[in-house]
Amino acid sequence: MLEEKENPYFKGRGAQINIHNKFLNDVYAKEHVEGIDDWEEPDSKTSFIFESGKTIVNKVTSPDVGMAYSLNPYQGCEHGCIYCYARNSHQFWGFSAGLDFERKIIVKKDAPIRFKNFLEKKNWDASTISLSGNTDCYQPAERKYKLTRQLLEIALQYKQPIGIITKNALILRDADILEEMAKLNLCMVYVSINSLNEDLRQVMEPRTTTAKQRLKIVHELSKRGIPMGVMVAPLIPGLSDHEIPQVLKAIADAGAIRAGYTVVRLNGAIGQIFEDWLRKNFPDRFDKVWHMIQNCHAGNVNDSRFGERMKGDGKIAKLIEDNFRLHCRLNGLNVKEISLNHDLFEVPNNQLKLF
Repeated sequence: MLEEKENPYFKGRGAQINIHNKFLNDVYAKEHVEGIDDWEEPDSKTSFIFESGKTIVNKVTSPDVGMAYSLNPYQGCEHGCIYCYARNSHQFWGFSAGLDFERKIIVKKDAPIRFKNFLEKKNWDASTISLSGNTDCYQPAERKYKLTRQLLEIALQYKQPIGIITKNALILRDADILEEMAKLNLCMVYVSINSLNEDLRQVMEPRTTTAKQRLKIVHELSKRGIPMGVMVAPLIPGLSDHEIPQVLKAIADAGAIRAGYTVVRLNGAIGQIFEDWLRKNFPDRFDKVWHMIQNCHAGNVNDSRFGERMKGDGKIAKLIEDNFRLHCRLNGLNVKEISLNHDLFEVPNNQLKLF
């Protein structure tokens, strides 16, 4: 019993530790606390920190993430996905990439006006902007703050093309706006589904919606004419990669037309957080899974090389790639290309048009 008290397992959280933040003394934030999880211990409740700044849209310079611009109304994510690459960025705000990432959520309450200001820049070319390029724009905080809905309303008003990726069924709340955008070919939605195993999801992505509900998102939005894709990401060798055939069939049956994947990579602070989680949840499979991940990244658990880091290399990565391509072909996925319309963009009541 003593050992259990000294090493508690935080039910409903992905990370089980708060590791040291090397930037801790460089960044400070004023914290506003509001507990939303009454079933937890008091020190486990979620805190909200309100932040403002000059801009909300960030240019993405990485050549292999599939987006040019990213828009994130929240920093940190209560979904708690253990593998999330965005954990590292939480350190720049003065927090740990571990439990802090899930418990201390930064809310950019002035995101709508900052978004408008960005779209009204004279040299803006209406390139597609990706919501959730870093953290999920439909995480639990969105139910209260409704920032994502406001951003979509602005995007529709300005005819700004938007891409979205999420794993939260709250997106169905905004199906009305997305449908209107889709009529003008202004939006594409991806849902993240990397496993159909509910037991695995509960420990790997503890505060996300179930795979069944995510398939419902695909089905409901595709019925409304919204082009739907699925990111089967990240695949974890030895834990979820064997589900590729079942996942791709399920998403195709639900109405998805596009599918992509990544192989898990544990860069920066995520390596230590994931290792601790894997030992605690899958001690009997730890060595196998860890070594399979290393096999995909030249003997390491992370590979920063562009072109290699997202899909990995080596025999296991090649097997995953071949299996994924085969079942995409068998299920008719990735046949149709999606190209959003950038020609409709217009700043409302733009007086410059008169000259």
